[in-house]
Amino acid sequence: MVAFGEPRVVMFGDGNKKGYTLVQLIETSNITAHFVEETNDIYLDIFSCKAFETKDALACFKAAFNPARVDSIFLKRQAHH
Repeated sequence: MVAFGEPRVVMFGDGNKKGYTLVQLIETSNITAHFVEETNDIYLDIFSCKAFETKDALACFKAAFNPARVDSIFLKRQAHH
C-alpha cells in the first residue's frame, strides 16, 4: 500500500466517542481509523481495490499498537472487470 499525500487527523466527537479520526488515502483506496480517547479503543478500516494479505495487515496493526485484544472482521469483495 502506497500513501497518497499526507494523512488527515482530526479530534472530534462527544462523550465516550470523542477521539482522533485518521484518513489516509492510498493509491488503491483508503485507510481510516478512529481512536476513542475514553476507552482506548481503535476502529480501523482498510479498503483497497488491490488484493493484500489480511494476516500481514493484522501483524502491522499489532506491531504498531500492541493491543490487549483484537476483534477482526475481514470482508473480501469481488471486483468486476
